[in-house]
Amino acid sequence: MRAGSLISIVSTVSDVPERWTQASVYPDMWADPDEDPRNNAAASPDGELATLQDYLRDYRLTLQMKCEGLDPEQLARRSVPPSTMSLLGLVRHLAEVERGWRGWILPGDPAPKLYGARDADFDGAVGEQAVVDGAFADLAREQAETDALLAEYPDLGVRVGRDAIAVRELWVHRVEEYARHCGHADLLRECIDGRVGQ
Repeated sequence: MRAGSLISIVSTVSDVPERWTQASVYPDMWADPDEDPRNNAAASPDGELATLQDYLRDYRLTLQMKCEGLDPEQLARRSVPPSTMSLLGLVRHLAEVERGWRGWILPGDPAPKLYGARDADFDGAVGEQAVVDGAFADLAREQAETDALLAEYPDLGVRVGRDAIAVRELWVHRVEEYARHCGHADLLRECIDGRVGQ
C-alpha cells in the first residue's frame, strides 16, 4: 500500500471535526461584529488603567465564549496526550491564579489552593455538571475579589506586597495570563467541535 492511500484511509475513519465558524462578516472571527460583546465601543478607552481593564474584560469574555454551548464532557475533554489541559481545566486554573494574585498584594500567608496541590486544577476537571458549575462560580468569585482589591490601588506605580511589585505589573500579568490561555482555548474548542475564530 502506498503512503497516499494510507493517509486517505486514516482521514476517513478519523473523528476530527470539520472546521466551521458562526461568523459571516469576517470568517476568521468567532462572531459577527454586531453580536460580539468584546471591544464593541466606538473608541478605545482613555488612560492606562482603563486600557488594561478593557483588555482583561475582553479576554475574560473570550474564554467564556469559547466554553459556551458545550456540555460537561466536552468542557472536560483533554487536548492531546500527555497534556491534561481542557477548557474546564483552564477555567479552574484561572480561578486558582486569580486567588494567587491576591497573595502578591495582601500581607500574611496566601489563601489555600482551591483545588489542591500542583496540577489539581487540571487533573480534577472532570465532565460532571457540578464540577462545571463550581468552576464557573469559583472563577467569578475570585475575579471579583481580585478586582475589588486592585481597585484600592488606582495608581499603577504603587508597589505592594512583600516583593514590592508594581500594581502595573500585576495588571499586565493578568492580561498576559488570560491572553495566553485564550490561545489554548482557541485550539481546545476547535478540537472539540471544529468551531474556529478569535
